[in-house]
Amino acid sequence: MQGYQEMDGTWKWSGVCLLESRWWESVKRISGWETIETRHERVWAVVYSPDTTLIATGGLDGPRTEKFFESSVKIWDAKTGKLVVTLEGHTDAVRCLAWTKDGKTLISGSYDFSIRTWNTTNWEQTARLEHTGFVFAIAISPNGCFLASVSGDKTARLWNLENAQLISSPGIQHAEQVNCVSFSADGKRLATGCNDKNAYIWDASAILREAGLDDLFLDSNVSRQTRLIVFHFRN
Repeated sequence: MQGYQEMDGTWKWSGVCLLESRWWESVKRISGWETIETRHERVWAVVYSPDTTLIATGGLDGPRTEKFFESSVKIWDAKTGKLVVTLEGHTDAVRCLAWTKDGKTLISGSYDFSIRTWNTTNWEQTARLEHTGFVFAIAISPNGCFLASVSGDKTARLWNLENAQLISSPGIQHAEQVNCVSFSADGKRLATGCNDKNAYIWDASAILREAGLDDLFLDSNVSRQTRLIVFHFRN
């Protein structure tokens, strides 16, 4: 630690040292918080529920068998650290997790090429979406109406969360595997990061417009009501 000693023997610390001291005090405070022993062999994803009462974890649970790795999503009480439920179904490591903003749906992406949606009321799986390669990352649109996913199959894909349908097929093509994805604040742009050393910006609004799904940019509740009105009018 850097500082200097006065003639009276007291020490004066530099600004850098003062910041280091404050940082260490914060670390000591944080270290008093509870550790969740997940019993995953490796934890590769963690996410809080919107109301912060639950934490979801995912990763690799056990050794590889002839056909698959043991893998699961686990839900924990954020206050007590106790296990609430284990969600089984993935047959390879769970790589990413996302919670819808209303807290009603948890979404997991896995190296088993699948994305699964879970009803957080009864913890049942409600849908299974498919890539043809490892799923590395997912992102939910700001209004909670559609999902983006990226994969080792060199695509980014958009999904309608209301009916679990692929919005554009076969997806947004890249030169190499796609590792990460993010929406702009208004949901109209999509950013992806690729193994070809580049990041890309895509016009998500144009993709939805071409699919006839402009209303997915509305608020989730308004969007559903609008679709019902349009359906009634067309029929």
